[in-house]
Amino acid sequence: MKVRGLMNNKLCLLALSILMAMSFAACSDDDNSQLNDNGSKVDLPESRVYILNEGTKGQNNAGIAFYDPNKKVATLNDIFYKQNSSKLGDTGQDIITYKNNIYVSVNGSNYITMLNSAGVLQKSLYLSASGDNELTGGVRYLAAEDGYIYASLYGGVVLKINANTLTIDSKIKGLGNNLEGVTICNHELYVANSYKVENGKYIYLTDVFVIDLSSFKLKKTLTVTQNPNQLVTENGKVFLISWDYSSESYVLQMIDPSNDYNVSKLGYATNMAAGAADNTLYLIDSRTDYSNWPVTSTVNSFSTYNINNKEIIKTSFLKNAPSELTNTSISTIKINPENGDIYIATTYYSTANGNIYRFKKDGTFIEKFDCGGQNPNGVAFFN
Repeated sequence: MKVRGLMNNKLCLLALSILMAMSFAACSDDDNSQLNDNGSKVDLPESRVYILNEGTKGQNNAGIAFYDPNKKVATLNDIFYKQNSSKLGDTGQDIITYKNNIYVSVNGSNYITMLNSAGVLQKSLYLSASGDNELTGGVRYLAAEDGYIYASLYGGVVLKINANTLTIDSKIKGLGNNLEGVTICNHELYVANSYKVENGKYIYLTDVFVIDLSSFKLKKTLTVTQNPNQLVTENGKVFLISWDYSSESYVLQMIDPSNDYNVSKLGYATNMAAGAADNTLYLIDSRTDYSNWPVTSTVNSFSTYNINNKEIIKTSFLKNAPSELTNTSISTIKINPENGDIYIATTYYSTANGNIYRFKKDGTFIEKFDCGGQNPNGVAFFN
């Protein structure tokens, strides 16, 4: 009797353990997929890719396309319009996801919008209508950390915005001139100060500002190659592309915060991406000749930078890529952080919609599809 009772107790404990494990697993799955689809007019799968199409300046034709990598739902050319019955605006600049929301900066219309995970409008921050003349220069790029969205603006302003309420918490003004790319590394915000215009002449600048996010004050100003633009973070390093028109191509640099913010030149690239958790920076050098505009000619090369070995590997990271990808202007590259899939966007400027080329992490070509709008320049993921 005692043996049988003991066995029954053990079986009960085992069953209870299994049920608890199943319960924890279910809770974990729910925690990882708390997508907010309230108000959605379409049923969407859990895996979602949102593509920001910049459109053509002054044409009010920016948009956001939806793509399902698992092919359960057909691609939607403009999910923003589908969900909200209104256009996104003029010149879509940047798109990020943060805490299951989507944040988009629209430069020409000069506002930031917050969408839920289905692309349904939640809130908008209209900067030109804010009554603050220092915010009229035009919003550019976004980054997020610890409940805040950080935005760069033309006119030398950086904003700290509450991610939930989309209200401005504080701002730094008089910080350079026309600010471009932003990235966060080790609780510091890096901001590119690209150029200014004096007497109708472009003057290219050489600053990257480092802002301590604890105090939201300028910590350091770094000197880099002129006209700094794109910034990304990977493995505790900050990578920068400067649009130096006097050089043979755009200049790739690395900033090492652990080595007194040393800036070193690595080579040339027009686009870069990180996020595959493989110590690799993916590089594209898309050299386009605009001298016969609107007719252009382009030559593309694809390479990687091994961050640990500090080595550029010139062998292409792509396999069986369509031949046209070698000579079509490329507007952006993004990596899906969940599985390492590579998304490369090409542009036909104002003449046609762009295309997206999707590859596996190992570079194997998956497919090409129309991105639904002109000048695709951003990709955001929910997995």
